[in-house]
Amino acid sequence: MRQMAVSRRGLIGSLGALAGCALMPRLAWASAAAEARFPAVARMVDGYVSSGKLPGMIAALGWGSSEAAMDISRGALAKGGAAAVDMDSLFRIYSMTKPITGMAAMMLVDEGRLRLDQPIADLLPAFAKMQVQAVPDGSISDLRPAKTQITVRHLLTHTAGLGYSIIQKGPIRDAYVKAGLVPGQASRMPLPGMDAPKPLASLAEFADVLATMPLVYEPGTVWSYSVGLDLLGRVIEVASGKPFDAFLAERLFEPCGMTSTWFRVPAAEAGRLTTNYGVLGGLLLPIDPGRSSTYLDAPPYPFGGAGLVSSPRDYDRFLAMLLGFGRIDGREVMSEAAVRLGTSNLLPAGTDLSRSFIKGNGFGAGGSVGLGEDAGTFGWAGAAGTVGFVSYRAAVRAGVYTQYMPSDAYPVHQEFAKAVLADVTGRKAAA
Repeated sequence: MRQMAVSRRGLIGSLGALAGCALMPRLAWASAAAEARFPAVARMVDGYVSSGKLPGMIAALGWGSSEAAMDISRGALAKGGAAAVDMDSLFRIYSMTKPITGMAAMMLVDEGRLRLDQPIADLLPAFAKMQVQAVPDGSISDLRPAKTQITVRHLLTHTAGLGYSIIQKGPIRDAYVKAGLVPGQASRMPLPGMDAPKPLASLAEFADVLATMPLVYEPGTVWSYSVGLDLLGRVIEVASGKPFDAFLAERLFEPCGMTSTWFRVPAAEAGRLTTNYGVLGGLLLPIDPGRSSTYLDAPPYPFGGAGLVSSPRDYDRFLAMLLGFGRIDGREVMSEAAVRLGTSNLLPAGTDLSRSFIKGNGFGAGGSVGLGEDAGTFGWAGAAGTVGFVSYRAAVRAGVYTQYMPSDAYPVHQEFAKAVLADVTGRKAAA
């Protein structure tokens, strides 16, 4: 057996910060081999579905970069439905889009078309003279000139000082919503607490409007979850000379064999799309039914921070490529140097993490990074209950997929990391 050194915080600490049904869902039992190798994960998945908390859940897990993923699945695409969840079911992965966008940028860094510490004003001149709020989330008229230019590194690591309507409060949040700077979607229906502004027409317009907004923090000083990865999509467009979604398709999805990852789900594939639920008082309320999902419509532009729908099989192939240091099925998708850099800690020196939810960890190209004795873990989670990560020390890749909002209604992110850790350490002890 391979040697596997992994610590508790490396698998849990790096990801754990992300943090009733009338009918019993039909169970789709996983293979005996998967259950035997990942018993803690099987218990977790079974617990959520058999209890009626969620209609369906699937975990996709694999050792190394070449072994086919094993799946542990329970339940259906929708409450009371007959179609079982499987490796080709489609899930809204929301912020698990961010590591994909991050790795796309790392390709361009590796090719010399971008530099990590390059000011984005080189490509987007409107960001040359930014203003910063004197008090974060305070007045949007009491401003001072930024001392530092926003760089590619800052966009990758949420240290650009940009805002996010799901994070900010007060006038700056209201200004983002009014301007249409809400790069994401959840439902065709208006939902309490979810912003539904008039969308902007393109990534270029998104970038131009964003450049008129004050920054919340001085660039390079504070980790604050932001629209940085969405803006990075526009940087990738300009640097590559291709539309952002076309770049992802040509450079990542096609060579990785990711045939079911889209910003818009084709109508012919609607039967594979799960229903997303809002959890309210223990009840599951459908907020985006699969057959009539907002993801069947073309988005106004590709949201690089939270816009993708993918399948467990597809996202596992992305993770397998990362675990293979850029290679999958004998083919190089990214250079080993680009993967190693992108999965390393890219935070600017002295970054203030005191108000972040990644304390004790680093941050790479769109995902959390374990540090010190916990080095070797990279991944991120999504707003509707999904999470995906790799552990280089344990040589394992893992993802779990279900659909509910808000993500903190259940501790799926933390419990999944703990279950994977239990199974990895259990296998090590048996070796």
